[in-house]
Amino acid sequence: MSEEATTVIDRVSVIADIAAALGISPDELTEETNLLDAGLDSVRLMSLVERWRAGGAPQADFVTLASEPVLGVWLDVIAP
Repeated sequence: MSEEATTVIDRVSVIADIAAALGISPDELTEETNLLDAGLDSVRLMSLVERWRAGGAPQADFVTLASEPVLGVWLDVIAP
């Protein structure tokens, strides 16, 4: 049996993860959405960063994402 990672870090999964953290539908997010204004707090952001780093996205960095909390920027950083 293969030991491949079960988490795929792509744009769709990043959007789904963020939407789940916010308790909203992924369809409610646009690339222009400011995620802090949408209700994402630092605790949930840190949880997402840990999830994405564990899933193979070492470029997911709390400081980088917190300084530019716009979905489109995050997608370019995490799942280019």
